Formats: sequence, C-alpha cells, structure tokens
Amino acid sequence: MTYLSRIWLNPLRRGAQALLRSPEKTHAAVLGGLSRQPVTERVLWRLETGRPHRAELLVLTESTPSWEHLVEQAGWPHSDEPQVLVRDYQPLLDRLAGGREFRFRLRANPVSATRTPTNPSTSQKEQLARPHPRGVRVPHRTAGHQITWLTSRIDQWGFTLIDVEDAGTALRLSARERLAFHKKPKDDTTASRRVVLSTATFDGAVRVTDPHRARHTLLHGVGPAKAYGCGLFTLAPLGPAPLSTTSPGGT
Repeated sequence: MTYLSRIWLNPLRRGAQALLRSPEKTHAAVLGGLSRQPVTERVLWRLETGRPHRAELLVLTESTPSWEHLVEQAGWPHSDEPQVLVRDYQPLLDRLAGGREFRFRLRANPVSATRTPTNPSTSQKEQLARPHPRGVRVPHRTAGHQITWLTSRIDQWGFTLIDVEDAGTALRLSARERLAFHKKPKDDTTASRRVVLSTATFDGAVRVTDPHRARHTLLHGVGPAKAYGCGLFTLAPLGPAPLSTTSPGGT
C-alpha cells in the first residue's frame, strides 16, 4: 500500500517555523510519523508555502503514518477543522493509463554530474582526487538550465508536456530557491556539514505516455535531495491553475 498525506502547519508556531527553516528537521519529523523504526521504506515529501496563513506538508509513505506529533507541535491541535488527510494512493495509480492528461507539480534539485566543475569545493576536490572518480554533482542555477533539465528528462518519466486550453502552459517555473543549512552528523565525532541546495518548483500539464514509468515516477520520485523535500511528483485534474495542485489522491 501507498499513502499520500497532507498535514496543515501553522507558520505562527515555533515548531512550524523550525520545519520551514530546516529540511533536515522536516525530514526527521516526517520519519517520526512512521511506526517501524529505523525507517527503511521509501518516503517522499514536499512543503507547500503558497498560502498566506498556513503551509501544507505532503508526504508519500508505503505504510500507514501517524501525524499527531506534527499537529501538536506545529499545527492547530484543538481546531474543529481536520488537520490531517491521509488517502490511499492506489486509485490515482490505477488511472495512469496512456493518453490520460493531468496537471503536475514537482519541486526538484536540478543537477548534472561532471568531472570538471568550474569552481570545485573542497569536498568535490577530494572526491575527484579518488581513483576512478564518477564525477560530482553541479547544480543548475539559472531558470533556463533548470527548465532544460526537466524537459530533457520528462519523457523518461513516462510523461510528455502538453499545452491545454484553460489549463495554462505546459511548463512554468513557479519558484526558485537556494537553501543553506547545517546537517548534523549521526555521531558526535565530526562537525556538522553545511548543505546548499538549489531547488526549482515546476508546474504544468502532462500526458501519460508510459503508464509503467509514470507509476514509478510517482512512487519513487525524481532527482536527488529527496530527503530534503525534493523529487515528489504529484498530479491533479486539469483545469484552471489552483493555489495548490497537490490534494491527496490527485483525481
């Protein structure tokens, strides 16, 4: 089984502010919602911050999650409005037939691998100095390169971009961010490591061309930095672009 959850977060609360600032803390909070520890299942998540007074956390899990700790620490624990929605993902996966059309959203970390980076960091120099180096990941920072990163790969994911009347253009780069935070080591023997990510959020419309690959894309995500909120590819019905296109269950 696979489940897509939506959890409302209150940006005025200290717990929510900590999650909004740190992908590492959000990842830890997401894993804390799963009963089988240590977590070995595939987990994807994404923070949506487009609403003025609330944020939403979307999480894809293989097992049934429990999000009471997030509501208590970062939501509205005593609100009459439901704070969590968890839905079976299988009905959406069953709709991924060839030719079906959807609106999509993806927050990704567009990168490419190279053995000749322009300004390699210390860690990249160390990696490239190893015997038989595989290359290092270099982020795409410009809008043009980020769009090219997606358009050159989306056919491999089981979709093709389309333009649909009243649904907007096939592809829109709706947000670009540079995230910098410190990752704590698993033990206390080393200092924390600074992590810098260049993320891009894509919105648009697609047609399913390969249902098998499309299901794999939805279940496994795309690109690197999945532990930091990237890679979750979500679908929604075609129509005028809503504020958020990521309601659990898709269609």
